[in-house]
Amino acid sequence: MQQQIIHAQDHIVNNPSSVLSLYLIAQYWQEYGPEKAKSFLQSLSLPLQNHSIAKGLVAAWEKRQETESNTAIGRLSMDFSQADTTNMAIRLASFRGKYVLLDFWASWCGPCRQESPVLVKAYKKYHSKGFEILSVSLDENKEKWKAAISKDKLAWTHVSDLKGGQNEAATLYGVESIPANFLIDPQGKIIAKGLRGEDLERELQELFKTQ
Repeated sequence: MQQQIIHAQDHIVNNPSSVLSLYLIAQYWQEYGPEKAKSFLQSLSLPLQNHSIAKGLVAAWEKRQETESNTAIGRLSMDFSQADTTNMAIRLASFRGKYVLLDFWASWCGPCRQESPVLVKAYKKYHSKGFEILSVSLDENKEKWKAAISKDKLAWTHVSDLKGGQNEAATLYGVESIPANFLIDPQGKIIAKGLRGEDLERELQELFKTQ
């Protein structure tokens, strides 16, 4: 894979008028990173820079930057509403006044299921002190989603729009892979993200040490 990326880079640099160069940038832009990929794009001939693929890449980069800014530490969390397992609409904003872990997962996600015992332990330990979890599932099959909740004994609030990878809350928060999470304070501000395993326990221990 690494050799393919290097060969692609060589082709892009040496063939700025080749449409293949544009396709290679589109194929490997995540591996190169937005800034490097953007510099490659700007090195192409003007007709290729004005190509619909190039414009689509630029729009995707701009959208990603906007999402990263909106979900940065210190930013106010973005509200959304999705249905729980009984079809009741649940809003993220309804958790104001408590610390809430906004957790993105799915029943089919192995690493997510491996993280379940960590969340169960944290919920049991800190729930009475004002800690909540709102889990958003990227499932499409409601029965499999509910079965995973039951099997892993996940006793907190769960929601999903059952749109799989196109889940609207996941899109809103720029979630590209799961598990993913955002820790939100009682005022609705994002104070941490990507907390897994012992990192979550350390963060919660610090927050609740005087309570």
